[in-house]
Amino acid sequence: MHQSFADITSFLLRHQNYWRHDPFHQVISGRVLWQESAPQLFEWIQTLSPQEILELKSSTQYAIEALEPYISDVRTAHTAIELSSMHSTEELVLSRGIDAGIPGRKLEQIKQMTTACLNDHAGNEWLEWCSGKGFLGRLLASESKQSVTSFEFQSALCKAGQEEADKRTLPMRFVQGDAFSPQSKLVFKPTQHAVALHACGDLHVTLIKHAVEQHLSALTISPCCYHLIQGENYSPLSKEGKAAKLSLSKHELRIPLQETVTGGERVRRHREQEMVFRLGFDALCQSHKLSEGYLPIPSIKKSQLSSGFKALCEWAAHNKQLDLPDVDFGHFEQMGHRRYWQMEALSVVQGVFRRPLEVWLALDKALYLQEQGYNVGLSTFCETSVTPRNILIHAKRAD
Repeated sequence: MHQSFADITSFLLRHQNYWRHDPFHQVISGRVLWQESAPQLFEWIQTLSPQEILELKSSTQYAIEALEPYISDVRTAHTAIELSSMHSTEELVLSRGIDAGIPGRKLEQIKQMTTACLNDHAGNEWLEWCSGKGFLGRLLASESKQSVTSFEFQSALCKAGQEEADKRTLPMRFVQGDAFSPQSKLVFKPTQHAVALHACGDLHVTLIKHAVEQHLSALTISPCCYHLIQGENYSPLSKEGKAAKLSLSKHELRIPLQETVTGGERVRRHREQEMVFRLGFDALCQSHKLSEGYLPIPSIKKSQLSSGFKALCEWAAHNKQLDLPDVDFGHFEQMGHRRYWQMEALSVVQGVFRRPLEVWLALDKALYLQEQGYNVGLSTFCETSVTPRNILIHAKRAD
């Protein structure tokens, strides 16, 4: 892990011009910050058709192959971050009704996570952190017959989860509390194996710190939403992370989350139309000096998109108290289309840095746990088609 962390740090620092700067804002400003330092790469992305861009964005491997002539070490970097798989080939057979109320895609994630936890379990009870209704805890209690403490902030979710557990006579106890309160550490015991499926940002960082302080037997964590932190920048946990000098802002912590597998074609088209309208309206504002710099507008409802570009501009202008001039709206909508595909082409380049950034963040936590006396493994617990947030940090106390 030490060598991998050093290699990824070097790769990210060496190529930070490609990933730090948001494609949307580069298009808005009309300035691609690496255009002069990498003219051949810039020329190449100008030649890409919308279909080619979609193909490159749909496959990281395809994007790596296409970008290797311009970023020579991109393949080596991705080879270095390949993680071992904890995917179970055997279907977890659940007790009848135990999966009641769990959505299909979430159920598959929970089943794979449950199998990973059970395969290398330590301690004699479970702590389910940020549990929601306790879906993961429900399967762990059912399969292991050991008690589960499910810690959750929302009292309504605690109530619903406890009712479901009691109905099935599962050994689960829900505790309502604030993860960031000092009192939250009172639910931690050395005999526990803590689990967290997609705990966001500082929530999974808090879990790690409390677990170390209370000498928990084991932790199995799948991190998510790295940008949901209380500070303005990421604070590395490990000694190597602190020494790396790789500063990451909240905005940059969003980059790993930009890969999605849900929604399908209709969601993609909705996003495209919304971004075309936003970029077209911005072009109109800049052309007629209606604002200084980019003018953010509120969230756009799906129903508004069906009314057309002109109606959207009139709504946005009214919202921002602007006097909209009589313009050729078709012209600015076309500008929005051109700018959208420029943005998407730039995101192809940024996209090959998503996974290295995510693995770097996971390795920082893994190295910290190793420093604190845990044997640590970093792997994936399911296929990316189930969820792109499939990294698993598993740590057991060495003693």
